[in-house]
Amino acid sequence: MSWTLAARAEKMNPSVIREILKVTEKPGIISFAGGLPSPKTFPVAEFRAACEKVLTEDGPAALQYAASEGYGPLREMVAAGLPWKVDPAQVLITTGSQQGLDLVAKILLDSGSRMLVETPTYLGALQAFAPMEPRAVSVASDDEGVRADDLAAKAGQGAERARFAYLLPNFQNPTGRTMSEERRAAVVAAAANAGVPLLEDNPYGDLWFEQPPPAPLTARNPEGCLYLGSFSKVLAPGLRLGFLVAPPAIYPKLLQAKQAADLHSPSFNQRMVAQVMQDGFLARHVPTIRALYKSQRDHMLRALEREMPDGVQWSRPVGGMFLWVRLPAGLDAVTLLPRAVERNVAFVPGAAFYADVPESNTMRLSFVTASTSQIDIGIAALAQTIREAMETQRTGRPATPVQL
Repeated sequence: MSWTLAARAEKMNPSVIREILKVTEKPGIISFAGGLPSPKTFPVAEFRAACEKVLTEDGPAALQYAASEGYGPLREMVAAGLPWKVDPAQVLITTGSQQGLDLVAKILLDSGSRMLVETPTYLGALQAFAPMEPRAVSVASDDEGVRADDLAAKAGQGAERARFAYLLPNFQNPTGRTMSEERRAAVVAAAANAGVPLLEDNPYGDLWFEQPPPAPLTARNPEGCLYLGSFSKVLAPGLRLGFLVAPPAIYPKLLQAKQAADLHSPSFNQRMVAQVMQDGFLARHVPTIRALYKSQRDHMLRALEREMPDGVQWSRPVGGMFLWVRLPAGLDAVTLLPRAVERNVAFVPGAAFYADVPESNTMRLSFVTASTSQIDIGIAALAQTIREAMETQRTGRPATPVQL
């Protein structure tokens, strides 16, 4: 049988991170690669009780087809928990926030459409957008995120105007950076002046360590923004539940795209989440996640300071799950990865997170799933791998391996 693929299928590529995760299944590998929440944070007992209660009191409805918009009480909880006035009718429950990215791409992007992204940006978003064959334009970014002046310069005009700008203001994946209050105000104003909608992705916003981040971009211009959130980082990713908040002008088309994609997200899962979230559970639970992740971040930062050779730089995130490492110029993290795996440590090379010109001397490290002892061992092994690559670069000869 000869299969003829659609042209858009050629735009689909395997996730670099998912491929690396296969490597991490090898026994003994210490993985800083995956963006996986720590399983220590999963409220198993609460979900066990919620499962029993939902099946006992609402079993037939929980196991039946349901409204595409989502479970009403859960939509109300989402709307009530956001820091700006949101009508529950604007909330669409999605099968993970990743589906939200897919739905937005389907209704806003044509082949060749301009869209704006940060430098670097979330790899999963690039994957979700790619089948629609857009033209992704990287906007210059710094330690506070996307620069408002460059966003305005690259917005385009008329038929060439960007369909949206995709941004992660809080503890960004992959860099861990956070937009300041001043930058948020400037970016929202620049986008509004240019007529470019913002797609704000906020899966990590509740995972702050010292203080909450500034108000969302969407809170500043609700009619000009779409907002994505997730239950994966505060409850459990296996539930595959997220949400999308949209202005009335665009919500109906998102709903139609959702209906075509999967009819609705799992009714049972939605009811379980709503049950667990009753009585202010998240207000009690999320601080325990913050405390754990802050401790893990601090431990990794100390290990980096202790182990890394001169010339290696890294971010100091104030929340979230990731930090960003920049190697000396000329080193390639993709080439470095198999050498690191030989020492039983894995990371994600940074090049995959760029929409156009990659910076190959970068890498993303997750600090939330490895134990403190694994962080010590893994960072020492990674540092030695980097040190040997630097020596090879300096001398042109392979470095003599050093026993750890």
